[in-house]
Amino acid sequence: MAEFAEMLRQLSTAQKPAKGVSVYTRFVNRPAGRVMAALAFQVGATPNQLTLLGALFTFPALAAVALLRPEPVMSVCVGVALALGFALDAADGQLARSRSATSMSGEWLDHVLDCVKIVTLHLVVLVAFYRFFALPDPLFLLAPMVFQVAAVVIFFAGILTQQLKGRVVAGTGRGAASAWGSVLLLPVDYGTTCVCFLFLGSPDLFLALYCLLTVAHVLFLPAFLLKWFRELHELQHAAQ
Repeated sequence: MAEFAEMLRQLSTAQKPAKGVSVYTRFVNRPAGRVMAALAFQVGATPNQLTLLGALFTFPALAAVALLRPEPVMSVCVGVALALGFALDAADGQLARSRSATSMSGEWLDHVLDCVKIVTLHLVVLVAFYRFFALPDPLFLLAPMVFQVAAVVIFFAGILTQQLKGRVVAGTGRGAASAWGSVLLLPVDYGTTCVCFLFLGSPDLFLALYCLLTVAHVLFLPAFLLKWFRELHELQHAAQ
């Protein structure tokens, strides 16, 4: 127990900056990932094994969305499995940083699986809408497509921005987190999307929540892109 507590303490010092993340990631996902990383350290698991374990929670849950008729118990299982997969996604990075064992191959595997996860999530929602939902209008089938485009572009542009910033200056992104900013980012946090699936068994409620998250992503997309473009432009000029 003492070793576990010490590992938790070490992991708490290996966290990414709180700036630019939502309250879910900061106060739910990262702490859950920290516990999982400490447990993984105890049993000798590697960061890549945690990444693959997260995929084993995520992708069967997504398959269930497309293949099974939504029911309350099933929807809770899907939501919990997706949330656990997301927490394991946080755990692998924390474990790697605490061991000073970050690797390009591990980061590549993590990002590739994240990309597949985001694309697949909205594809299975589209299938579920078509197979199981009594949609008020066929136009609602566009929601997963729009959500997918916005989510993928935000993910790719965010990762690319981090990589390009790293070429210019080390430590970019550090700083105090804004409480209001963390709350404002909640609708575009992947964890919020996971929570949304807890209500998959109530089709009308899920449809409403999913469409609200779609609108949030569409509204945030241009704001994120403009912000990141300006940051890179300013960094480039400052480095010259």
